[in-house]
Order: sequence, then C-alpha cells, then structure tokens
Amino acid sequence: METVMSNKLCARELGFRALNDAVRGLTGEICIGDCFGERYIGASATGKTIIINGTPGNALGAYLDGADIVVNGNAQDAVGDTMNDGRIVVHGSAGDALGYGMRGGVIYVRDNSGYRTGIHMKQYMDKRPVIMVGGSAGSFLGEYIAGGLIIVLGIGAGGAPPVGRFTGTGMHGGAIFLRCDGAPDDLPEQVACAAATPEDKRRIERYVREFSEIFGLDADELLESSFFVLTPNASNPYKQLYTAN
Repeated sequence: METVMSNKLCARELGFRALNDAVRGLTGEICIGDCFGERYIGASATGKTIIINGTPGNALGAYLDGADIVVNGNAQDAVGDTMNDGRIVVHGSAGDALGYGMRGGVIYVRDNSGYRTGIHMKQYMDKRPVIMVGGSAGSFLGEYIAGGLIIVLGIGAGGAPPVGRFTGTGMHGGAIFLRCDGAPDDLPEQVACAAATPEDKRRIERYVREFSEIFGLDADELLESSFFVLTPNASNPYKQLYTAN
C-alpha cells in the first residue's frame, strides 16, 4: 500500500493492473521503476508527468490526452495508440505501430522504430500529430497516413534512406520527412517525393530543435543536412484504388 500511495511506483511488485490503477489515482510527477513489459501505462492520462525506468509494454500512452511520458529505455508496440494530445519521449527504440491512429501530440524516439510507424495518423483543424525518429523506421512507414508529420532523421544510416520498404503506402494526407542523401527508390506511384526546400524545413524546425535539446544533438547540423519530403501525389491519388469514381 505504501508503494501505491507514493509517487514512486515499482511496476514489478504491482503488476500491470494495480500499476495502472495507481497511476490513474496520482497527480503531478510519477516515477515508475523496474518496468518489464507492463501494458497500457498512462492510458488516457492528462495533466501529469510519468517517468518510466525500464521497458513498458504495449499501448504505452494509448489515448493520451495531455500528459507527458518519458521512457528511460526502450518501448514495445503501439506507443501512443490513438493519442490525442501530450508528449511521449523514448530514450531508446520503439516497436511496431508507433503512433497508430495518432491524432494529436508529439512522439520523440531517440533511436529506431519498427514496422508501420505512423499508420493511420490523421489531423483535424489545429490538431496535427508529429512523430520523430532519430535512427531508422521499418517497412510501411506512414501507411494510410491522412495527416500530421513524420520525421526520420537517419542518424547512423550513413546517408541512406532510413526506412524499410513500402513507405507511404495508402498515403492520402500529411507529410513524411526523411533525412538522407537520396530518395528511396521503391516508393509507390501514389507518393510524390522531392528534395526539401528551406520553406519545407521550416515546417519541421521547431521539432528538430526540441528533439535535439532533449537528446543532446546539434540541431543546426541536422537542419543543414539533405532532407526529402514525401506527400500524396495529387495527379495519381490512392483514392482511385478504393473508390468507383
């Protein structure tokens, strides 16, 4: 009981159900230690900061609605699932389906992410979700993306496109920025790709600077690098694949 009443929680002792009950009942800054795959941490959280030491399980920050989550380690699949607002920072790598259905807020991952990062991201009015990955992302990046920004910095990729295969499949909104020396050579015909202009880079500058401040990087050096921006190809839209007219 003492562990639950404190703002310092031990995930291993509590188990995921009691842990999540405790997090929901606390305010302010909450520090979770000994985390080894406990699921749903921070689901629907608002108005608090959750610091996790270890590896949280699936659906970290699902439906997050304004809270901050910091992971000192890696995270598993579906981080920020259907996230509405707030910020998630991962000092490591994240698994598959990062930001699934995300509709607001920001996710920063220092290292790599798995398959289907940003799948079904969307935006409405002033709600524009952002995902930034410092290393590389797996295949199907931005699958069916309908809005928001995905930025993959390719740190450690040696200038190669920091993505797997089928990037942007089903893309019909938003934009994907890739920091690399040349564009991916296997993009679908329905995805337009161009070298990022200075105006394009201004769209991502605030996020690159915040990411760099968090993880101790040189923002100016990153922004001076070559980027490519992927957007839906208006002349060959995906909607013709799924509709009769």
